[in-house]
Amino acid sequence: MIVAVDGPAASGKGTIARAIARAHGLPHLDTGLLYRAVGLGVLREGGDPADPAQALAACRFADATLADDALKSEAAGKAASLVSAHPEVRAALLERQRAFARRPGGAVLDGRDIGTVIAPGADAKLFVTARAEVRADRRHRELVGMGLAVTAEHVLADIRARDARDSGRATAPLRMADDARLLDTSDLDVTAAVAAALAMVAASGLTAANDHTP
Repeated sequence: MIVAVDGPAASGKGTIARAIARAHGLPHLDTGLLYRAVGLGVLREGGDPADPAQALAACRFADATLADDALKSEAAGKAASLVSAHPEVRAALLERQRAFARRPGGAVLDGRDIGTVIAPGADAKLFVTARAEVRADRRHRELVGMGLAVTAEHVLADIRARDARDSGRATAPLRMADDARLLDTSDLDVTAAVAAALAMVAASGLTAANDHTP
């Protein structure tokens, strides 16, 4: 089975996708890490993530790069939003994501275009969102916890800018698939959000396999 979890930055989709993967004994891919790896690669070469040629060249990264802690940085997140707007980059990473989804038994993928582009035939589709102010607060607390000195105002402005780029790009824009289930986590804690997501997956006809059998 394939589960697609989409949504904007800091909506909680990653936490939810990992929980679904654990409940069903499935592999999980945070596809945003692919774009962060590309963006970080451009930055480390002293390049500009807004340049499509430089971004495309950075798509040839090793899988081990996905474990780099630097991918969690604010700089990597900003660069990812820029490189993901390039059609050439999205095309280069497309098959990598689809191959993961085609794993025996299925997989759980989260990102911006899983249910609309990567796995439109997914067995369950969730669109996880939250108010921009709530998402910014979550992201701000995360960054402060990492020891970074950033203001709440700066993080909110960045969240809104990323939303605009992700939703406004010409190729594979962020949008809710027509057959996806909407989950607003604005007023939910992690436990409640995960429980709601698992219920939505179950409502799609998929039940959790405690013995990790897909």
